[in-house]
Amino acid sequence: MSKASESSSPRAGGVAAAMSALILAVLLAALDQTIVSTALPRMAQDLNGFDDIAWVSAAYLLASTAVTPLWGKLGDMFGRKRLYLASTSIFLIASVVCGLAQNLPELIGARVLQGVGGGGMIVLTFALVGDIVAPSGRGRYQGMFGSVYGVASIVGPLLGGVFTDQLSWRWAFLVNLPIGIVAMTIAAWALPAATRGAKARIDYAGATLLAAIATGLVLVTSFGERWGWGSPAIVGLIVATVALALLLVPVERRAAAPVLPPVLLASRTVVFSSLIGFFANAAMFAVLVYLPTYLQIVHGVSATLSGIHMLPLVAGLVISQSLAGRWAAHVERLRTILLAGLLANLAGLLLLGTIGAATDTLVLSVYFLITGVGIGMIPMVVLTTVQNSVPAADLGAASAVVTFARSIGAAFGVAVFGALLSTGFAERTHGLPTADGFDAARPDTIGRLPAALRDTVLDAFARATATGYLWIAPTLAVGILLALLLGPARKSGAAGRKSEGATPTLGAAVADAKDSVPAA
Repeated sequence: MSKASESSSPRAGGVAAAMSALILAVLLAALDQTIVSTALPRMAQDLNGFDDIAWVSAAYLLASTAVTPLWGKLGDMFGRKRLYLASTSIFLIASVVCGLAQNLPELIGARVLQGVGGGGMIVLTFALVGDIVAPSGRGRYQGMFGSVYGVASIVGPLLGGVFTDQLSWRWAFLVNLPIGIVAMTIAAWALPAATRGAKARIDYAGATLLAAIATGLVLVTSFGERWGWGSPAIVGLIVATVALALLLVPVERRAAAPVLPPVLLASRTVVFSSLIGFFANAAMFAVLVYLPTYLQIVHGVSATLSGIHMLPLVAGLVISQSLAGRWAAHVERLRTILLAGLLANLAGLLLLGTIGAATDTLVLSVYFLITGVGIGMIPMVVLTTVQNSVPAADLGAASAVVTFARSIGAAFGVAVFGALLSTGFAERTHGLPTADGFDAARPDTIGRLPAALRDTVLDAFARATATGYLWIAPTLAVGILLALLLGPARKSGAAGRKSEGATPTLGAAVADAKDSVPAA
């Protein structure tokens, strides 16, 4: 296996500049996952494409998830700096095309290309932190990126609404250009120089299979409810995705430079951490996507005010990310921080499981704060744990595995919670007398109901939301169990040897990861 021989440090005095460039990249890539949500109705109206407008969001998520493993492996092989600049360039070019699109097919096609660039920006950014920063300091910087990612998930819809109402929905894409150019300029100067490693054959078969698997997973989670979970299309996608996943194992074992090195999947650290990231992201996006909906429908606030109501969650997320990053400088504390985050997040979900139509705003703020504290601790620790367990040659691939799992988890959480919410709401409103135009599948039509009936329906929606969080909570209980089985982190191992100047082997890294876990 070849590896890119990148300098382990940026230019003198350039660490802060490098991190600012990487933070801007994460901000842009994360915003474009959510910024279009409030602009979709206007896009559909202007481009005459109401039937297929959901693809504007799904296309970006599908593409960014599908290419994540390939970007990570290519970064390992050819140097992450040049790949980072390439992925950012693709993202910015696609953003311009999105902003100038004249019909829906053009916009969807440009969103696919934008997702290809955005997926590379995120995974390469996380891997570059591993190149620039010593193991003891990775947690602090990964925490910054996690905070940016969480804040972008809430701020994105607000910005999309502002652009749509005050300027045009096209500015939701065009605004990327000046920010992205600044990020690329700083990165070109500040990031460590990358030199091409030894030539190696690209694992096209593995990359294609992984992209197909990701496509199947995203399509199932994004359109399962719309197409019907038992429909031939969804069942066929599930069967095909499972078959491709089984085929991937022998293909990667035979590949000279596998895009998903099988030895990574032999490490409990990588596997358990990725699963924790999957479950935690499922819970996180169920919160970030649907709490604003609850606030807007049940409490009758605007999209902007719903974002303001979510500020306690953002505050908890940012503060816990910062503190956890500082505590993670002591490698032995990683599992303790992870368990604390999972427990706080679980407590937050259980509290959200008690909300109703009359829940006081102050009480909601406390619940949001606790949930945000839990959300903030988890992503950074998961990624740092994995990066500290593998050698530099596989840093990109390992980061891609975690990022891939988290992306699928986000899609899974949104889809499952959406199905739970719509089913629970429909059951609670079944048989109620309704007014013309009310549709249980479209909660925004509640306002058309008579006042006496409206309160009953609002309570039904609030209780359906609360029940959904109670159903999601067990995923974090599974994450807690996995964290306990993960075992305490150790300073020895691949990361430790790297910091001492030795070049570790992947076999040694996996052995260290296995040694840090109690026997099952």
